[in-house]
Amino acid sequence: MDKLEKKYTIVASTTMGLESIVRDECVELGFENVQAFNGKVEFSGTLRDIAVANIHLRCADRVFIKMGEFKAFSFEELFQNIKKLNWSEFVEKDGNFIISWVSAVKCKLFSKSDIQSISEKAIIENLKKIYKIERFSKTGAKFAVKIQGNKDIFSIMLDTSGVGLHKRGYRNLINEAPLKETLAAALVKLTRWNGGEKPFIDPMCGTGTIPIEAAMIARNIAPGVNRNFVSEDWKIFPKDLWIDVRDEAFSQEDYDKEVRVYGSDIDGEAIKVALENATKAGVEDDILFENKNFLELETPAEKGYLVSNPPYGERLLDDEKVERLYRLLGDVLLKRFPKWSYYIITSYKDFEKAFGKKSTKNRKLFNGGIECHYYQYYGEK
Repeated sequence: MDKLEKKYTIVASTTMGLESIVRDECVELGFENVQAFNGKVEFSGTLRDIAVANIHLRCADRVFIKMGEFKAFSFEELFQNIKKLNWSEFVEKDGNFIISWVSAVKCKLFSKSDIQSISEKAIIENLKKIYKIERFSKTGAKFAVKIQGNKDIFSIMLDTSGVGLHKRGYRNLINEAPLKETLAAALVKLTRWNGGEKPFIDPMCGTGTIPIEAAMIARNIAPGVNRNFVSEDWKIFPKDLWIDVRDEAFSQEDYDKEVRVYGSDIDGEAIKVALENATKAGVEDDILFENKNFLELETPAEKGYLVSNPPYGERLLDDEKVERLYRLLGDVLLKRFPKWSYYIITSYKDFEKAFGKKSTKNRKLFNGGIECHYYQYYGEK
């Protein structure tokens, strides 16, 4: 079989609460056997699909190749099972392989440091036999191995992304409580807005992550098209494969439709950074950024979409200030934007009471480990 046709089990890891969104993304990208689990989505695909997943997935954290999965109740079983895996298919003679991440939940083998050292020994024993060498220089490409144990079942995965997928390459961080780009994209995806006649507003946009992700979705700009991935250095990937996938992504960008995105914030420095970020992301012409208080908000159209990640208790304000902020936000939106759809993410438990209206639906999400709810208010059709 041609190595480009070979199918692997590929894993897209996700933040809790985003599994179904990443599953839908994988289906849209045409991947096969897509299944969602807690914190991850699995599918089968080729080397090309690994490149496509890294370049195109907006809401996933990382893309892995699943090397194997097995039960292990003893360190000997762990050692033998890891030793059996086909490491040399990916890891080169000079490959810099490390066990980068270990978890063991409800497992008889619970010592992470022991799992790490025994797994590394098993990989070394495997590669010594294949390459007929005793010492490894580890001067070549990087291969990070993730070991996830749950109820004595161990998943062994190879990280193809390197730096997390939220690092698109456009963001200059200055604000105190940044929203990850992957979560920002998910907030936009959940609205089903994708450009067109209706405008999109974030009235507390900080350094612009939500408006930028919205504009990139509307223009169909692949989030990973302007960055690199660790597996681009692996010899198993033909060099032109990544070039082809990127060229195809560029050719799919849509500059014909109307895109009206507005971002505003009371912090003038944040707005300056937002403009720089939008320019780096290539969407500066699609977003109007303004330095203003949300109380000055005026509607640019009868109907539209408003998405925001306003400050909340754990982030920047105390409860009293948060409640006042949400009450004022409710006053502004319900009076001036009566037919709009609003989407607000916050960890504040009494949000609906302060805002003055019960949401159409809400969804539990995690922002930097903080449990939040995404309150969704559907406007007029």
